[in-house]
Amino acid sequence: MPPFKFLDDKDVQLAFAVHLRKLRQQQNLSRDALALRSCVPAPTIKKFELTGQISFRQLLLLWQSLDELARLYELTQTSSLTKHSKMPTSIEEVLKDEF
Repeated sequence: MPPFKFLDDKDVQLAFAVHLRKLRQQQNLSRDALALRSCVPAPTIKKFELTGQISFRQLLLLWQSLDELARLYELTQTSSLTKHSKMPTSIEEVLKDEF
């Protein structure tokens, strides 16, 4: 198992940006074409791809234009939670990697 890594909001924002940029490129869409499809302005898409910064509503519009919203929605469902999404309750769990 890989060593535990603390993620922060910036890590997750950039991961979303990289993922959606790859999907855009796989679909051979320019930023302008994606802007037309998603109703998110092309400069906003560029800023998002470079910094990870975007409003939640615009993130959903981009996701919906490039992937299925159902995949993102599934992350919110209790049945999809895994053992690794549980927060540790003690230092012993962290040290033993029991979460």
